[in-house]
Amino acid sequence: MEPVSLIVMSLAAGAAAGAQGTASAAVKDAYTGLKSLVKRCLVGRASGETALEQHESRPEAWRSVLEAELVDVEAGQNQSVLRAAQALMELLDSEGSATGNYQVNVRDSQGVQIGDHGIQTNTFGLPPQT
Repeated sequence: MEPVSLIVMSLAAGAAAGAQGTASAAVKDAYTGLKSLVKRCLVGRASGETALEQHESRPEAWRSVLEAELVDVEAGQNQSVLRAAQALMELLDSEGSATGNYQVNVRDSQGVQIGDHGIQTNTFGLPPQT
């Protein structure tokens, strides 16, 4: 999974679990920790801070803005943030975590597909001539 997508998905899943009142103390703590780490990445970026706060209550409406902000601050390269996102998803979806759904590795990749049951069509040019 692409790193920024994992972070945003984890934030949405943590917020949803908390809103449903079904979240354990461990889930609440993991969500709070992840959100705190993301907030530190976005310090001084008003649009990023707003997107993070609004994403909690309306994740679909704010997802693309939050993703763009996280890409700009290179949050997907922040190992602390990635570990926190993976830990939260382990708590929320241990079966998916066990099968590797939330592992991040996109080295030397083209046309990365994120999520389950997606459909994607890619057209790549010829490799560079050497």
